[in-house]
Amino acid sequence: MITNYLLYLDPGSGSYLVQILAAAALGVVFFFRNIKLYIMAFFSRFKKPKKDNTPTND
Repeated sequence: MITNYLLYLDPGSGSYLVQILAAAALGVVFFFRNIKLYIMAFFSRFKKPKKDNTPTND
């Protein structure tokens, strides 16, 4: 028994699918970027500020 599946993707549905995939990919990128920035900000609180040893002309 041979079964033929005729699949059709019209341009409107195709562009909607591409838009969904692009939005999902960008959403994942921004989500993990925010987590990375939060972690970096958390650990940067523990760094001691560098002393400024530049001479000044008073």
